[in-house]
Amino acid sequence: MYLRKNTYVKNWDHTPKKEHFEITVKQNEKDYPFINKTKITEIVEEVMYWRKFNALHNWIVNNCAGGTDECQPITVDKESFLTLYDTLKQINADNSKAKELLPTTSGFFFGSTEYDEFYFDQVTETLDAFQPIVREVSNPEESQSYRVDFVYRASW
Repeated sequence: MYLRKNTYVKNWDHTPKKEHFEITVKQNEKDYPFINKTKITEIVEEVMYWRKFNALHNWIVNNCAGGTDECQPITVDKESFLTLYDTLKQINADNSKAKELLPTTSGFFFGSTEYDEFYFDQVTETLDAFQPIVREVSNPEESQSYRVDFVYRASW
């Protein structure tokens, strides 16, 4: 299970030069010759990788994929990302809300359905990973100047 952040960086001819991205690809301080920097369109970053956090998987499938779970890539729009972050914050502040706000689910390779230390550790770790991105996408000046998409994928 992983969530990736895709930042669109294509430099179109019609885009003002002040809005262009400068891409540098180096290995050991040397330019990497096999990548054409002028053809890079997205930068993909791994936001988080989980194992057996079935409650998060369940939330994303139900809230971002219309309940369809076929190991497909699932786009998590900015609003859903922020809603998920808020949900995790509520659970972190009051563990008794976990069953209502982020219920576990059972299934093949899904792990425990208990609301235990593992579950709450996953909530905390996810909040920590999301926090800098929340600041970024919540800043109107920053988030308007480029496009960011989040893509979730689980593979069993």
